[in-house]
Amino acid sequence: MNRDFPSLTRRSLLAAASAAGVAALTAVPAQAQGRKAVTRIIVPFAPGGGNDVFARQLAHGLNEMFKKDVIVENKPGAGGNVGTEQVVRAAADSNIFLLGHTGTIAINPSLYKNLKFNASTDLQPVAMFASSALLLVVPASSPIQNVAQLVEVLQRKDSDLSYASSGSGTGGHLTGEMFLHALGARAVHAPYKGTAPALADVAGGQVQFSFSVIPAAMALVKAGKLRALAVTSAKRMAQLPDVPSVAESGVPALAGFESTLTYGILAPKGVPQAVVSQLGAEILKAASTPEFQSKLGIEGAEPLLGDAAAYARKIQQESGKWSEVIRASGASA
Repeated sequence: MNRDFPSLTRRSLLAAASAAGVAALTAVPAQAQGRKAVTRIIVPFAPGGGNDVFARQLAHGLNEMFKKDVIVENKPGAGGNVGTEQVVRAAADSNIFLLGHTGTIAINPSLYKNLKFNASTDLQPVAMFASSALLLVVPASSPIQNVAQLVEVLQRKDSDLSYASSGSGTGGHLTGEMFLHALGARAVHAPYKGTAPALADVAGGQVQFSFSVIPAAMALVKAGKLRALAVTSAKRMAQLPDVPSVAESGVPALAGFESTLTYGILAPKGVPQAVVSQLGAEILKAASTPEFQSKLGIEGAEPLLGDAAAYARKIQQESGKWSEVIRASGASA
């Protein structure tokens, strides 16, 4: 019997274990390197609204088409400023992006006086994909049948009309101010805590008109409680072909009137251009599908596809427009 056999066996086992340990240690980093990074889209509003629907549908499209790992996180608060600031402060390599729209990007920097950031300049546009308008409505019982008749009443010296919005500084509020400023008219602004109570009082006749998000307003139009006078897009919307735009009302002061919200994706400053270009191209492809565009229509929006440069130009245009409305009206958050 060879007395060296047991020691050789022990040495062999130790060598084999050592080799296996090295293989296991080297396998972990390789596996980690092959794991897809999670991309987070921050929605600066609560779940359930149009912003949330768009972000989740976009994430679904990117995951399906490009086998990405995109998730949506809701970070509501302060009119969208909480979630927006989180992305502004994020590191350029953190793989975090913002679902932005006109309110948070182009309106809030002028509306909120003490913000410590400016979303229109402190974020990097990636791509834009949609635009939504508002619907001008009056009570179904109102004698006002069209925009021209509403303007006629507003411009009377004894006019005492009021208009409802879902809150001070919202799109409905500022659109109303822009509408009145164009006419040189006045009306009392009645801010509510949300769209539903605002429209309930318009339907009940306590308030005479409102510029509202389309899905909520159209539900009451179809129920016979509100009358739709016009959309605030530059031209009629495909899903509401029988509703004219404000601009085509025949009122000279309202020629060219337009109030829309633009939706897109933005990144923290410093994200490499190659990353922005690739993600932007993927977003535009995912947003071009019939499934995605059908979701837009349900939420009262339409496709508006543009790369980073086009989105940057749109943000600059909207920032100038809404800052002037805010200045002229004295609106504040």
